[in-house]
Amino acid sequence: MNKEITSIQNPYIKQLFQLKEKSRERKKSGLFLIEGEREISLAIKGHYELDTILYYPELISEAKVNALVNQQTNSIEISKEVYQKLAHRDTTEGIIAIAKSKSHELQSIKFKTKSPLVLVAEAPEKPGNIGALLRTADAANVDAVIIANPKTDLYNPNSIRSSVGCIFTNTIATGSTAEIIAFLKQHNISIYCAALQASKLYTAQDYKQASAIIVGTEATGLSNEWLQNSTQNIIIPMQGEIDSMNVSVAAGILIFEAVRQRAN
Repeated sequence: MNKEITSIQNPYIKQLFQLKEKSRERKKSGLFLIEGEREISLAIKGHYELDTILYYPELISEAKVNALVNQQTNSIEISKEVYQKLAHRDTTEGIIAIAKSKSHELQSIKFKTKSPLVLVAEAPEKPGNIGALLRTADAANVDAVIIANPKTDLYNPNSIRSSVGCIFTNTIATGSTAEIIAFLKQHNISIYCAALQASKLYTAQDYKQASAIIVGTEATGLSNEWLQNSTQNIIIPMQGEIDSMNVSVAAGILIFEAVRQRAN
């Protein structure tokens, strides 16, 4: 018989609220929240271990919960008040999972081909941008996404939400800029930095070999460490008054040029 929690004052619910709100708590416990059927399904597909399932029976049935997850997973029926306390989205599906995070070490990446395509983002600050980058990477089926010097943890609810669950199915690693440059060189992966200085048109490069597309923040661009180790700086020509665009849009343009070339 499933347990039931109806009060937002329940100590366990208070603990889960801290996981939702605070990166420090997520890192300390190694746990985070996943909201929604699609996202939970993708987490299962990505071999994430689910600790507990919470569900609000007015929105999702116990039978549907059992069909979605392994019946060995602990499940708890919760009240509307508890669900609203923990839910991050306005759209309601009635189900939240507590999952165990992964380590995302660089050396855990195992490339399946000799010419991998990698997307690297340096110091993204906005969880929404991380999610959008992961959606782009998923759409292009890149071999890995690497976050250099991350400013927020991957399991921020906004990152998960904006990635629509792609955070669970992409191969993702994090590290310092120096560590990632060493990793790319170790694997003989060419480094193409999106930058204004000493750049060539992005369509003029050959991305059919092992390639990494490197993007920085909209405010400051890439650090000098990347530019000094670049195989070639690349640029997207701007037709208007500004000289930059949203990082996820820029990454999409560059990555899909590489995909186009590889299809020919």
